[in-house]
Amino acid sequence: MNPEIVKKVVEAALLASGKPLNIDRLMHLFAEGDFQPEKNDIRKALTEISDDCVNRGVELKEIASGFRMQVREDMAPWVSRLWEEKPQRYTRALLETLALIAYRQPATRGEIENVRGVAVSSNIIKTLTEREWIKVVGYRDVPGKPAMYGTTKEFLDYFNLKSLDELPSLAELRDFETINAELDLQLPGLEIAPEDKVDAAPTDSAAEEVAEDTNDEVADDAEASDKEVVEDANDDVTDDEEASDDKESTPAE
Repeated sequence: MNPEIVKKVVEAALLASGKPLNIDRLMHLFAEGDFQPEKNDIRKALTEISDDCVNRGVELKEIASGFRMQVREDMAPWVSRLWEEKPQRYTRALLETLALIAYRQPATRGEIENVRGVAVSSNIIKTLTEREWIKVVGYRDVPGKPAMYGTTKEFLDYFNLKSLDELPSLAELRDFETINAELDLQLPGLEIAPEDKVDAAPTDSAAEEVAEDTNDEVADDAEASDKEVVEDANDDVTDDEEASDDKESTPAE
């Protein structure tokens, strides 16, 4: 079979499948009796398809489950307009839990709580499990036999990772607020209650304004108090003078 035909079959299959295909699955596309390509022929076809997509809006991406055709990330602002629903965003607590499992797996719920310093909601574990991003990989040999969680192949596929080695190093990680905004995950139907907002502490400038206002009020009060004392003193002097004049004007008997 002509190598060009192999390339066209592979490209068409990737576009039609809607899910990743590995090399073995691609080889099974060729029926018995047809020219049976070798794995190297499939890899060569994949390389050529990837090169053809360099200046296009789509790309060939290798992930944990195989290869898939997908929209380039920089095309998302335009392509996302095809869907009317707003993308769902994950809470900080869920992102922290997922990150801890990814980097410390296998990890128990208690170990995650020790690191985060707060209890892990059952809804978070349920959501991550239903998304098939984590699974129980065993049980810790301690009293209570707590379940140990690890990430799945679906987790790698969703985040465009071929293996856990492609996770960014901890030194590269920024705060989860930024990660949450950058991921902007589109998960229709997934409802996750937002965490309670905490009022931000006043800034230095705000604190200075409060201090200035307080000082002004104290100064005003002091000024008013001094003025009032002076007025009272003047009134007392006036009263004494009037009393003295009255006494002098009274004729002696």
